Amino acid sequence: MIRHILTVFCLILSGELPALAQENIEGTAREPVTILISIDGFRPDYLDRGITPNLNALAKAGIEGPMRPSFPTKTFPNHYTLVTGKTPDGHGVVGNRMEDKARPGERFTMASKDPFWWDQAEPIWITAEKQGVRSATMFWPGSEISFGGVRPSDWWPFSEALSNDRRIRAVVDWMRRPAESRPKLVTLYFDTVDTAGHFYGPAPSDKLHDVIQAMDTGIGFLRSELDALGQPVNLVIVSDHGMAEVGPERVIRLDEIYARDQYRLVESGNYAGIEPLGDDTSAIEAAFLKPHHNMQCWRRENIPARFAYGTNPRVPTIFCLPETGWLVYQDVPEWLTRTGGGHGYDNFAPDMTALFIASGPGISAGGSVDIFDNVDIYALVAHLSGVRPGPSDGSVEHFLPKFTQ
Repeated sequence: MIRHILTVFCLILSGELPALAQENIEGTAREPVTILISIDGFRPDYLDRGITPNLNALAKAGIEGPMRPSFPTKTFPNHYTLVTGKTPDGHGVVGNRMEDKARPGERFTMASKDPFWWDQAEPIWITAEKQGVRSATMFWPGSEISFGGVRPSDWWPFSEALSNDRRIRAVVDWMRRPAESRPKLVTLYFDTVDTAGHFYGPAPSDKLHDVIQAMDTGIGFLRSELDALGQPVNLVIVSDHGMAEVGPERVIRLDEIYARDQYRLVESGNYAGIEPLGDDTSAIEAAFLKPHHNMQCWRRENIPARFAYGTNPRVPTIFCLPETGWLVYQDVPEWLTRTGGGHGYDNFAPDMTALFIASGPGISAGGSVDIFDNVDIYALVAHLSGVRPGPSDGSVEHFLPKFTQ
């Protein structure tokens, strides 16, 4: 008996004893954790293709429904909305590429780590840390940024080369820790479904479905590992946007509208952001703001109110939005020789609708919910993780009937 106790003690010191056994010896029950998972570019109707048993099981055990992304339906603006509860106008990340007059000659890209671009809103992991709720981020736009010296307790610098399996195992390893160093709020990001959607398009295909199935298997593995640890978890699984089919036969060429040396192109593809050069903008405005086939352009202040976009000065002076499935370029990229997928379009377009599933001890099995705006996810995650949310554009009211506590 004494030998057994000594053996167990040595295993604890060496870190070789499984976390569940450590918890049993400590005699403490595990508190639920909340994991916010983004499957970038995952259309909700991918769940209807018979290839996602794990995601479908989670949806059946909890709640699921269509979620409206914020405009523009791009990766960085929507990921920051999900963790701040603010629209891009409010949090300042208004595009995957953007400019700010306060930083002339600079441009934000998806590799930008300067806090200047991110500090118009505080993400939930910073709010959590300030309130003593330990957080960890396995990738998320903005998660590498220091806010006045505050960061998540655990975070990894983004690497596209890090496999989904490695990302999942890192989260599981965090859950193996003792209670005092175990995060209570976690974010986990996957990009492979979005990449496949861009390359193959969203229509059913073996290659796209292989990636979706692999992602679903990964979610199942995460769930089984947490179950084996005896770790209760509230999973909130979302996407940032949907995916629409695009192709080389639907391209709007900006050079046919106005000479490229008269303006600076901030962003192009699924929409165009344009900054006129010089003081006299009348000619360029006349060229872009007139009616166009398959595209509409506005001055920033005249973007329709339903987009909740245009009050932030980082929004380009002239903004051009093609119809869903059309592309707008100065130079058509070499890869655009076949059908693929894209996003960035009208956030009310059905193809842009995002995924939402929530399941766990804090959520009743409640079936489907009506469509809602993704600004509400921040409030939901805050409620489940015990974080007092800051001011936001969303609310937890949409989910109130579905809570168990």
